[in-house]
Amino acid sequence: MKPIPHRHHAAGKRKIRQRLDRPVTAPSPEPVFTAANIHYEVAGKTRAIAPGGIGSMQLLVRKLGLAEAIDERLHLLKYHLPYHESDHVLNLAYNALCHGTCLDDIELRRNDIVFLDALGADRIPDPTTAGDFCRRFTPDDVETLQDIFDQTRVKVWKQQPADFFDEAVLDVDGTLVATGAGGKQGVDIAYDGTWGYHPLIITLANTGEVLSLVNRSGNRPSHEGAAEQIDLAILLCRDAGFRRIYVRGDTDFTQTKQLDAWDAEDVTFLFGIDAMPNLKAIAEDRPATDWSELRRQPQYTAKGKPRKRPEKVKDRIVRERGFKTLTRVREDVAAVEYRPTACQRTYRLIIVRQTIQVEEGQARLFDEIRYRFYLTNDRKAAPRALVFKANDRCDQENVIAQLKGGVHALRAAVDNLVSNWAYMVMTALAWNLKAWFALSVPEHPRHKEVHREQKRGLLRMEFKRFVNTIILMPCQIIRGGHRLLYRLLSWNEWQGVFLRVVHALRC
Repeated sequence: MKPIPHRHHAAGKRKIRQRLDRPVTAPSPEPVFTAANIHYEVAGKTRAIAPGGIGSMQLLVRKLGLAEAIDERLHLLKYHLPYHESDHVLNLAYNALCHGTCLDDIELRRNDIVFLDALGADRIPDPTTAGDFCRRFTPDDVETLQDIFDQTRVKVWKQQPADFFDEAVLDVDGTLVATGAGGKQGVDIAYDGTWGYHPLIITLANTGEVLSLVNRSGNRPSHEGAAEQIDLAILLCRDAGFRRIYVRGDTDFTQTKQLDAWDAEDVTFLFGIDAMPNLKAIAEDRPATDWSELRRQPQYTAKGKPRKRPEKVKDRIVRERGFKTLTRVREDVAAVEYRPTACQRTYRLIIVRQTIQVEEGQARLFDEIRYRFYLTNDRKAAPRALVFKANDRCDQENVIAQLKGGVHALRAAVDNLVSNWAYMVMTALAWNLKAWFALSVPEHPRHKEVHREQKRGLLRMEFKRFVNTIILMPCQIIRGGHRLLYRLLSWNEWQGVFLRVVHALRC
């Protein structure tokens, strides 16, 4: 591979800046979009694809030995005619990375000869074959596949700087996967009337990776099986070298029977806990000196010139029609010692007292007091900091939203609980490949902060934007001279980072 073309990247950035920064000194006599007399023709020799960045994902897979690990440990096919297990797994992941939203979208790539050449494949499994592969899984096979992914992610983690291993923050939550089909085995009605499945998801907050995904029937409680999966995630992070483990979850995951064991293993936990009558009594009995005001930082600070705020139309309509309005006017926080019934040890109970102003129309009725409770064995952090750390767990909702609306992994695409579980795990690999690609950004000591910011930017990037930025890079595909050449046909601001990662993967 040639050295990274810094001049090309700088030239592309310079050209677009010159065009966008060009001052507008007078009104334009015509619209900006002026293209006319447009014609299309078929290229005779040039062979190109839109998702040119898919080659970098294949480089990443080969660098990590993921395909070899899958074929070595996962045995679902009696004969390889011609596909191996890794071909099926990567086929689903690559489909999601190329904006595929369902099994049928695989057919678009399967009939693109240039796409096949870009991956060095004569053919890829069709949608029907991909669905049949999902139905071959047993629960043990899905666990084996997730274990393979765990071994692979540890290889990526080992390449990170020492401070990466300071603390692993594990978030756990459940989510509903709705389906209107009445013949899918394992579907059931959930607490809110939704028919479908109820997967359990454990993610690593540091990188957003999905560490564990377990499909369950729709009527199962959120916490079912969570303790076992949390223990496996803790073991994975311990073996990888993380010095501290922090587990977070909402009120459904307060595993009081497990807290003593986790505390004995030096695992820090922070769970929400239901506002039970005995906890409310504890909060109401606290003297005024125990409470301190909880001040939150503004969510957004304007950087430009101050502008006139628009009228809050919603608030005006609510008041005009006499609806009740609840407004949080104050928050206070306190910490006390508390021992749950199922525990032998005492832990910290963080109490948040919210003062809610209740209005009806233009009239203020009264102030309502509400309490939120968190249970933790973190005795060093201030109560205020613990509340904010518990609130940060809400970022997992964004990850789940990405898995649903971006990756389209949380879907009931096949016909039973286990096959849909397998589909979810294999398609969610696309999200993990995004994280592993971001973690592969090399950090040069001279530009350490810049490179780390680039890495954080890729990790925080929404899946759709990642696909549009990194994967959908139009490339000409040239085969010859014992090499496969991807020739970039466009430029974007992340291309320099992309080429640095590709260079690091090839080395």
